[in-house]
Amino acid sequence: MAIEAGAPDALITNDAVVLGLLAVTLGAVFWASSRPSGFFHRFFTYVPALLLCYLIPAIYNSIGLIDGNASQLYPMARDYLLPSALVLLCVAIDFSAIVRLGPKAVIMFLTGTAGVALGAIVSFLVMGVINPATVEGDTWRGMTTLAGSWIGGGANQAAMKEVFGADATLFGQFVAVDVLVANVWMAVLLFLAARSDAFDRWTRADTSAITDLKNRVEAYQAQHSRIPTLTDLMIILAFGLGATGLSHFLAEPAIEWIRSMPASWRLEDYSLTSGFFWIVLIATTIGLALSFTRARMLEGAGASKVGSAMIYILVATIGMHMDLGALLDRPWLFLLGLIWISVHAGLLLIVAKLIRAPLFFMAVGSQANIGGAASAPVVASAFHPALAPVGVLLAVLGYALGTYVAYLTGLMLQALAT
Repeated sequence: MAIEAGAPDALITNDAVVLGLLAVTLGAVFWASSRPSGFFHRFFTYVPALLLCYLIPAIYNSIGLIDGNASQLYPMARDYLLPSALVLLCVAIDFSAIVRLGPKAVIMFLTGTAGVALGAIVSFLVMGVINPATVEGDTWRGMTTLAGSWIGGGANQAAMKEVFGADATLFGQFVAVDVLVANVWMAVLLFLAARSDAFDRWTRADTSAITDLKNRVEAYQAQHSRIPTLTDLMIILAFGLGATGLSHFLAEPAIEWIRSMPASWRLEDYSLTSGFFWIVLIATTIGLALSFTRARMLEGAGASKVGSAMIYILVATIGMHMDLGALLDRPWLFLLGLIWISVHAGLLLIVAKLIRAPLFFMAVGSQANIGGAASAPVVASAFHPALAPVGVLLAVLGYALGTYVAYLTGLMLQALAT
């Protein structure tokens, strides 16, 4: 039976119809962004597809075509698709391959992660001096969602939205900051990639490892990639949805156990009584545990692609709640984002110089944090097409760290705001 949802003044009030509309919209965006030439190719050179995945559903909501607040699609995507996506994205982690990348690649990636966490604190404090109103109230909650995106990706961003209770308008404002600032930074990295020789001379980096890395990546891809069968896809769904069910099952006793602790410990202040926090934490942990088993081989059949498809459905349902007018209400947030990314960039430059890291490791390590699996391969490909999977490999590690580090960053921001 179809689920009826929506305000009477919305043109479409049936969630089955809304879901179909969102699916067609996502398909059209991805089809257009994949065109090798012509108008759409030029258009998506400047406008990221991710922005349209948020923006078009927001337009639907703003013009009264649908009513995002009355729809039940977002709770469905949040509770079922998000944990499944986290599992499928984390199961692809190949820790042995990351180790073989060499310590400098991992150091630069972790430096980028630390730069995001440090940048959140610095930008909060600096804006508190420049324009205190920018960081008043619940701004810290929105910043935590941005930390989740810039360390991990859309799944971690949505997880932090729920864990720390950021409202849809605040979330939408930081989505705009995310898209604008992250794409400016990506443009800077692509500019630097064309001048990598000069950068590597400045850091006095040994780039011979890059050639070895390229050869290893090509061999790995040739060995593991395959066309997925129906059995592969059903097993991928079994792991994703099965782990989600287990996460929901284990979350309830975990919450009851936390609530049995002394009230003086104030564990609720750390979101430890949030059911969604435990669902996300357990799902991420299951995904990490599966990455040490043969389940990791499902990545060759496209486990992370299925997870990413789930994320984009979630992205569209979040966009349904966005208030487009609110994006222009707080322009100071964009300055906050620029200060934030500058701290991230500055820390990367310092560490790259100290350890003599090649630009490739710095650029991909940064973009694996800031852009995630969608854009890290683009930056890696700017150095050599065969290196694109390295961006994915590090970005998937970011999905695992995003839940944990963004949560700790949120706690620090909460302390500063109180």
